Amino acid sequence: MFDTHTDVRIPDLAPCGSADHEDCGLRMILDRLGEQWTVMTLAELSAGPRRYRELERALQGISQRMMTLTLRRLERDGHVLRHVEPSIPPSVTYELSPIGRSFAAQVAALVEWSRQTKAHIEASRASFDARSGQK
Repeated sequence: MFDTHTDVRIPDLAPCGSADHEDCGLRMILDRLGEQWTVMTLAELSAGPRRYRELERALQGISQRMMTLTLRRLERDGHVLRHVEPSIPPSVTYELSPIGRSFAAQVAALVEWSRQTKAHIEASRASFDARSGQK
């Protein structure tokens, strides 16, 4: 047993980036999830393939630059497939890859959990803030 919270010992882990480090994959996913538009883009693409402008209209408040960056990052990670139809102007369609559908399903569980616990978290924050004199 530890005397204080500062006595907690962290087990020796292999350095991040080495093959033996067990949460490097988690770090990559958390980095992607931490981006503001990732979850909303995955949710929109969960309904099926979408053209660029359809996505842009559905994701209210996203800038064209941020949408392009989000789609490129998701495509680079293998979550999104990009199809270009040779027309004038070119028609670009995005859809979830099999791994993207799997990722979206995991994110959907997180979204559902956040909906279920939102009121509790807000009440906890209000209680904490009232006790500590914060706003």
